[in-house]
Amino acid sequence: MTFRLSGRLSCVLVVAASLVACQHQAETSPAADGPYFPGEGDVGFDILPVAGSEGSQGWFATYTDQEGKTTKFRIELVPTARAGDKSLASGRGRFLAETGSDPIPLLESLKRALQARRMPSNVKRMDTLPFDYVVFGENETRSPNGFHDKPKGNWTTMKIFLAKRKGEVFLNVNSVAHKAEFSIKDPAYGDIVLVELAKIL
Repeated sequence: MTFRLSGRLSCVLVVAASLVACQHQAETSPAADGPYFPGEGDVGFDILPVAGSEGSQGWFATYTDQEGKTTKFRIELVPTARAGDKSLASGRGRFLAETGSDPIPLLESLKRALQARRMPSNVKRMDTLPFDYVVFGENETRSPNGFHDKPKGNWTTMKIFLAKRKGEVFLNVNSVAHKAEFSIKDPAYGDIVLVELAKIL
């Protein structure tokens, strides 16, 4: 009888320890990213890491519509240092044009999501489009209600400034899931953000 009781007690202790370990892992490890579902103000696209210039972090981005037409571009972020533990990371980045890109698929989706009033016309194409950015969150999870820091995830959320800070839009990146998105900041910025992005798409 004593041996049976000890055996049962050992099993209970092992199970309890496993539960504690699993709970601790869930609290500290990045959560598995679920399926990506963009909201009304979001346009998601695929990204793959590429070597950036001058030590920057880079991704090759593609957006494909239902007809199989693809918009292609690259994103580069220059590493920055924080002023303090609680300060927001900020810095400069740039979008780079890619040959063979069809700008229409992404521009049409962005027009709806950003609530722009018109499609850009007579835009002069550029090889590079610079921007400033501020990081709002790191290791975040994404849900229909927005981004959250618990449980930990793989999203980095940031706001970018275009046209000498006259246009603003959110750019959120998940390098683990190979997904990113543009997300509306304010409808007032829709037209200018669309015109700026049309220069490199």
